[in-house]
Amino acid sequence: MALVPDAEPFAADGGPVGVVVSHGFTGTPASMRPWADHLAAAGYTVRLPLLPGHGGTWQETNKTRWPQWYGGIEAAFLELRERCDRVFAVGLSMGGTLVTRLAEQYPEDVAGLVLVNPAYATRRFDAKFAPYISWAVKSRPAIGGDIKKPGMDEEAADRTPVVAFASLQKLWKVTLGDLRLVRAPILMFRSREDHVVDDLSGKLLLERAVSTTVREVILENSYHVATLDNDAPLIFEGSVEFIESLAAAPA
Repeated sequence: MALVPDAEPFAADGGPVGVVVSHGFTGTPASMRPWADHLAAAGYTVRLPLLPGHGGTWQETNKTRWPQWYGGIEAAFLELRERCDRVFAVGLSMGGTLVTRLAEQYPEDVAGLVLVNPAYATRRFDAKFAPYISWAVKSRPAIGGDIKKPGMDEEAADRTPVVAFASLQKLWKVTLGDLRLVRAPILMFRSREDHVVDDLSGKLLLERAVSTTVREVILENSYHVATLDNDAPLIFEGSVEFIESLAAAPA
C-alpha cells in the first residue's frame, strides 16, 4: 500500500518512561509527529505506530475494523511495558478512544492518559445510520484537516470510509461501557470550537470515568486537530508536566 506523505510510524528510544502515541481515524502519524518529537526530546521512549488500514486510501481503511486499530496500539504498549518502568498513553480523537480502551484493559499498567479531543459519541443525527447504509454508501466527505492555523495540513484521507466508521461506533460503545475501569489519571485537552468531535464526548468522559481523576483544559485557539494547531505548544508542554508529576510519584 502506497502511503501518503509523512505517514510512517515513529520510534525513539530514551529513558525508563515510555509513551504510546495514537493518531486518529483516517489520520496518520503526521498529525502526532510534532508531539512525539517533543516527548522524545524530553527523554521518553516513544512509539507512534501507523494504525492498520490507515495512511493510504479510504478504501483500505474500509477493509479494517476497530480491533485491528486497537491491536496496533496494544502491540506498541506491550513493547514499551517490557522496556520501561512506567508507560503513559496519549491520543488525538479516535486515538484518544484507543488509548482509553488500553487503560481499561490494563488498569494496573497504564500510568496516565493525555487525550486531545477524544471521541466517544456524537450528537450528529445522521451518524446513527452508518451501520445501515454502509452496504450502499461506501464513503462520505472527509473529516480531516480541521485546523485553525493557516497553512497546516494533517495529510488525512480524502474521504470518510463509512464501513470503518460504523466499526468506530462499536469502539465508542465498548469504551464508554467500561470507562469505570480506568484508573489512570487523565489530562484532557478539548477545543472550544471543534467541527469533528462535539462536546458530548468530553461530558461523557467527565461523568463516567468515576474511578480516576480527569482534568479538563479548554483550548481557545484551535480546532479539532489541535496537535498541529495554535495551541500545540500548550498541549506538548502540559503533557510533559503531567507525565513528570506522575512519573516522580511512588509506583
